[in-house]
Amino acid sequence: MQHSNHEVPSRLDTPVEPVPNPAEPAIRPRAARYARAGLMGLLALLAVGIPTDILDTPLFTREIPVRWWEYPVLAATAALTFAWFAIQGPPPSEKAKRKPLAGVVLTVFAVGCPVCNKLVLVALGTSGALGLWAPLQPFLAVLSLALLVAAVAQRWRLRDCSDDTCAAEGGPGQNAAPPATARQ
Repeated sequence: MQHSNHEVPSRLDTPVEPVPNPAEPAIRPRAARYARAGLMGLLALLAVGIPTDILDTPLFTREIPVRWWEYPVLAATAALTFAWFAIQGPPPSEKAKRKPLAGVVLTVFAVGCPVCNKLVLVALGTSGALGLWAPLQPFLAVLSLALLVAAVAQRWRLRDCSDDTCAAEGGPGQNAAPPATARQ
């Protein structure tokens, strides 16, 4: 009796795919997105807070004391950066035009010590930095936060709800029924 080198595969040889849990696909990306958002919010906090010496470290010094409004601006910048990264991104066909980078960079100029900024000192001198630049900084702070709010709002409007992750997160998804038909 001769044995053939070609064996017929049986059903037992094929791998069995696990049955997916319907809640799992939405949970894993959401947890990863929130972890990434937390990391980016912390990065924004450190990237703005350390060089401007709002977060006191031995790396940088500040000639002018931190003004009261700089703390909430720093906190709002970190929170809005977190929010932008925590929101489900838009589908690949509709990439967002507004990103939070411009708002975060503008925050650095808004909350930084006016006489510690070399660019301002070269352009305006010490008296110009204190007389012209320092009074403009609160307006720059408002502008930077407005840019961040606009970026978050745009990302919220363009978020990808095609896989019902918005409904799983408690938000109104694109696949959800409109309120008028939901009541019937």
